[in-house]
Amino acid sequence: MVKQERAARTRESLVLAAAEVFAAEGFAAASIAAISERAGVTSGAVQFHFDGKPALARAVEARAARALRRIAEAEGEPERAGGPLKVLVDATYALLELLAADVVVRAGFALGADAAHQSLVDLRGQCRLWAEELMATADRAGLLAEGLAPQDAARVVVAFTAGLKGLGAVEPEWTPRQALARIWAVVLPGIAPGENGAATEQETD
Repeated sequence: MVKQERAARTRESLVLAAAEVFAAEGFAAASIAAISERAGVTSGAVQFHFDGKPALARAVEARAARALRRIAEAEGEPERAGGPLKVLVDATYALLELLAADVVVRAGFALGADAAHQSLVDLRGQCRLWAEELMATADRAGLLAEGLAPQDAARVVVAFTAGLKGLGAVEPEWTPRQALARIWAVVLPGIAPGENGAATEQETD
């Protein structure tokens, strides 16, 4: 049992170290040596737990995917959580906080866009599909603007949420949270007229 617990801790430290290296250097430039040094283990220990760098990247992406699922589970059913649009707005704030706090999630998204890595997990696609489900629910409830396709609205939401980290670097006077509130204040009335109150609630929390 002690040996199993030690092995589990080593795997966790390797996943975290790999995420930090992937996020900082990209998949191609990341090395097993750099990952093992950051984790405080030998390169041989890395190879014992993971069959090379691609396996480490897959482990990072799998953990990031679990973190995204927890956001969806935490938001609950739209009917019990203030409606589909409020669930979606709240989820974007939760995702933004997760990206800021969890390097594994940041690395997971970066790996999905890295041409040097053949990703098996489409994190952006998972976000888009969930957003499309919520937008479709809103559409059935008559909340979306006339003629707006739920898929188009979902793509807009995922695009601006994913791009906020870069916006914060360009506009340092804005925190990502403030930027998200301002974007929602502009975008939400176009998506769902009359629902713009949900956009600013998080800004004043």
